[in-house]
Amino acid sequence: MLATLLVAAWAAGCAIDLVVPAGGAAGPPPADVANAAWARVLSRHVDAEGRIDFAGVAREPADLDAFVAYVATVSPRLKPAEFSTRGSAIAWYINAYNALAMYDVIQSGMPPDLDEVKVRFFYRNRLLVGGQRISLYDLENKVIRPLGEPRVHFALNCMARGCPRLPREPFRTDELGRQLEAAASEFLNEKRNVDLEAEKRIAYVSMILNWYEPDFLKTASSLAAYINRYRITAPIPAGWEIRFIPYDWTLNAQ
Repeated sequence: MLATLLVAAWAAGCAIDLVVPAGGAAGPPPADVANAAWARVLSRHVDAEGRIDFAGVAREPADLDAFVAYVATVSPRLKPAEFSTRGSAIAWYINAYNALAMYDVIQSGMPPDLDEVKVRFFYRNRLLVGGQRISLYDLENKVIRPLGEPRVHFALNCMARGCPRLPREPFRTDELGRQLEAAASEFLNEKRNVDLEAEKRIAYVSMILNWYEPDFLKTASSLAAYINRYRITAPIPAGWEIRFIPYDWTLNAQ
């Protein structure tokens, strides 16, 4: 934890403000236009496995630029009257985070391994959210996590292979509960994220469960208990050791 705080403090002093797209001749688009643009990015440039065609987005940046320009001028913090429920704020922030991470990847030159540029990508690069400059790290940890929804960790996507699958449609207020349940179930039933070794009585689980353990333990007695809520088959037996799988920071490109 101390190392993370030191990195964050150092990075804040070396911040890089990424250029904000203008959003077109008329400026940032209204919400419905922006949301439709983000939906097109996901449907056109994300495949069924959640892999992203970053090069394709870079060649045709108009839709992503439009949504990023919209995010720059609107947020639940800036305009709370437009987000009357906690769910509407959570859905907005998930879409904003995912779009900004995609934009950050492209602005960073689409590095094949995010681990090699982690400090710049997560801490130093600052994006505009509702008129406020903020890093991806601070957006997740200081804005989104305090909303108190642990399932967001199966929806937020930093564009690495270790992340949850990026869906091909946006998160929506009226569908948020269903979408988050589906995301949690999918993630925790994938062998790459939860792998049981019966002979040694060990459950190998994604590092995401380690990083955000305090969030999961707010609603469950243990990590195994939280995971077992979503396991369709083969729950983690009582008394098994839990070990964490090294995170794959490879860029999740097609």
